Amino acid sequence: MRLGALKLKLQLVCGDGFAMGPGKADLLEAIDREGSISAAGRALGMSYRRTWLLVDEMNRCFRERLVEASAGGGQNRGARLTADGRAVLAAYRTLEAEAAVIADSDAYRALTRTLLDTPQPARP
Repeated sequence: MRLGALKLKLQLVCGDGFAMGPGKADLLEAIDREGSISAAGRALGMSYRRTWLLVDEMNRCFRERLVEASAGGGQNRGARLTADGRAVLAAYRTLEAEAAVIADSDAYRALTRTLLDTPQPARP
């Protein structure tokens, strides 16, 4: 990481957890691409259980479900993003892009001018 790199991690709080964050946005994109919650989890290197828990948390935190899943065989099995899921994902990605503009701000440049390359030794 470069000196003074600004790392913004946007997380939308819901109760004691997070309704949306960068990992959940990535998961929604993977579900959309893979057409399956378990395949999305595999693509992201997540366990089956973790993937389902994240989807469940997202679905419980929004007024409408973000992901609909159909179990069993046949052509209609798998998972898909709902219209609300697509809208939430798009809004979150837009918010990320807007937040990235902060790293090009005068305030950020002023802050990094006061930053050391490495921390000073601890004071006794």
